[in-house]
Amino acid sequence: MMKFKIVPVTHYQQNCSIIWCEKTQRAAVVDPGGEVDKLLAELTGLGLTLEKIILTHGHMDHVGGTFELAKRTGVPIEGPHKEDAFWLDILDQQAAMMGFEPQPVFTPSRWLVSGDAVTVGQSVLEVLHCPGHTPGHVVLFSRLDRLAWVGDVLFRGSIGRSDFPRGDYEQLVTSIVSQLWPLGDDVRFIPGHGPMSTFGQERKSNPFVADKNFG
Repeated sequence: MMKFKIVPVTHYQQNCSIIWCEKTQRAAVVDPGGEVDKLLAELTGLGLTLEKIILTHGHMDHVGGTFELAKRTGVPIEGPHKEDAFWLDILDQQAAMMGFEPQPVFTPSRWLVSGDAVTVGQSVLEVLHCPGHTPGHVVLFSRLDRLAWVGDVLFRGSIGRSDFPRGDYEQLVTSIVSQLWPLGDDVRFIPGHGPMSTFGQERKSNPFVADKNFG
């Protein structure tokens, strides 16, 4: 069983997630956008041992604390897909545009592709490459827990922006409909911003990707 705690960080109130294996108390931080001291305090308070950082995509509000967290803890960085390398290479430009302090460029320990498995303790996350918001965006899915971390691909009542460099609206919608919906209507998801929802609820009411939009 995997447990999680959502920790909103930075002025973007990005949903950073601390996730952990209940059996081993070993943990990962998904998308540490910043406020590293806050994240480390949460890990300590929960009695967890951090074993890795996982990134869904390369935008600054999701990766801004990665270098510092990895340096202070010595853990590896997994994800996103290599197609987002160009976003990580221009962190200084992203910082200037988004109101963040400049951050050092880093390279993940492991790029992820569809079909990969990411372990956290004894728990397993399946990796789906879901481009459209960014070309290298990945989604993490715990089949056992019926739970997904979707980054900025999908939100309650909305979808991610596709007007950034190498974003693609049609690709984004296709990623959602062809890769996420088949996982099951009962799957709960944690988006990069805002409240949780289920795939079933979004298929009914999301104005961008509801089933009614596709005949």
